[in-house]
Amino acid sequence: MDEGAKEEKKVDDDRRTFLKVTVVASAVLAVGGMAALAKVVGETGGDTTSVTTQSGFPKVLIADVNSGQVANVNTLTVNVPLTYYYPLDNESNILVKLGVAVDNGVGPDGDIVSFSDICQHLGCNPAFVSQGGSPPCNPSYVAQGGVMYCCCHGSIYDLANDAAVISGPAPRPVPRVILEVDSSSGDIYATSMGPPVIWSDGGQHGPLGSDDVSYDLQGGTLVSSTSVSS
Repeated sequence: MDEGAKEEKKVDDDRRTFLKVTVVASAVLAVGGMAALAKVVGETGGDTTSVTTQSGFPKVLIADVNSGQVANVNTLTVNVPLTYYYPLDNESNILVKLGVAVDNGVGPDGDIVSFSDICQHLGCNPAFVSQGGSPPCNPSYVAQGGVMYCCCHGSIYDLANDAAVISGPAPRPVPRVILEVDSSSGDIYATSMGPPVIWSDGGQHGPLGSDDVSYDLQGGTLVSSTSVSS
């Protein structure tokens, strides 16, 4: 074999060797990625009532603090809210099935939402009022849809529109609770909060109106499965 042919054969051999190495490396990476994914799935499977999410927020099963009723897409009643604490054990929220599909709604009908029950005006606790209903403090007001009505100073939040302020002195919406539904059981979990930060007296959550929800993890004790379930 002449020198030219030998050189050409060497180039071909080198090319084949490179391709083999590339294929093997890709396979190793793919298997490694699958193993990592399996590890994550394994760690978050089973009982997820006290998992901490990547954002630092706890992932907890929602249950009413008074009745102990677990939030489940198969058992919720339209316009009957559940009250629970999240992300700290002294911060109330409501979860309600509105009966009409809305943006960010979860469940098979896309109508289940949850929001902080701490008014962004001065920190009072608004009450849920269903469509056609009136709050006890203002019987002349008739809700045109599911709202949260604060009897302290009259702030009204539209739950079908991401808790936008309809009227009153509240300067911003109450934060939305990010929900996750277990596809096998129908149970509903709280996994984090949306902006703005939860209102709190004394600013323990940072500047009022801030969109940095990491402030919501400060100033108290994070909830656990025992604080939100029966």
